[in-house]
Amino acid sequence: MSVRPRVLITRPGARGRPLRRALEDLGVEVESLEVMRLEGLPEAQDTRRAWLDFDHYHSVVVVSPFAAECLAEALDRYWPQLPLGPGFYAVGAGTAQVLNERLGVRVRVPPASQENTSEALLALPSLQRLEHRRVLLVAGEGGRTAIAETLERRGARVDRVALYRRQLVAPTGMAARRLADGDFDVMVVTSGELLEHLAGWCSRAALNQPLIVSSQRLATLAQTLGYLHPRVAQGATPAALVAAVADVCNLDGADHDDLEKG
Repeated sequence: MSVRPRVLITRPGARGRPLRRALEDLGVEVESLEVMRLEGLPEAQDTRRAWLDFDHYHSVVVVSPFAAECLAEALDRYWPQLPLGPGFYAVGAGTAQVLNERLGVRVRVPPASQENTSEALLALPSLQRLEHRRVLLVAGEGGRTAIAETLERRGARVDRVALYRRQLVAPTGMAARRLADGDFDVMVVTSGELLEHLAGWCSRAALNQPLIVSSQRLATLAQTLGYLHPRVAQGATPAALVAAVADVCNLDGADHDDLEKG
């Protein structure tokens, strides 16, 4: 272990900044791999129809902070005064924070004692019986279909709008070298898509290094991909991920309750 542990992070763009700041406050050396870009999509006809009908939805489920940002921008164009009807749901605390800050709405999330996962969100009591309810699912292009399928089985009419795409990028330069020689102390990944992408670039040495993920589902996926030492953090927020890094690197973690959620 080096004097200052080297931590690789993978969150794209602005989403990675709170995590980087929190880890730097911990005293580790942070490097971002920059292997995914998020890009907003042109507005499709179905998406425009969803915005025009927004006041008819009973629930709005938002799956990521970037989806929340895109949603807030769209609603600002179509609804200068936000309708009171829809109830908002978010998979994680970071997404809820964006919705609260940008739209000023109350957001239901999985309990703090549970992982920030689709399964934890779907366990909320208010999402169990959805007959004759309209639900808008705000997400990116592609991705898992579990939320929409489960809500539909429970009786909801679900409209899914894709507001952005994820573009995977081959690691280059220093990032490629780190993955080729395993020259880091821990890597933090909170996306299954990124786990799969990075596995193709990791040498045996890199796969043997500690990996921090944000849910048991991702830990299971990591093991099937060949990562040998996945650790599950208590969620995907900077505070939870920093605590996991501190534990793996045998560092004294500070009080991160006031960290920006992400």
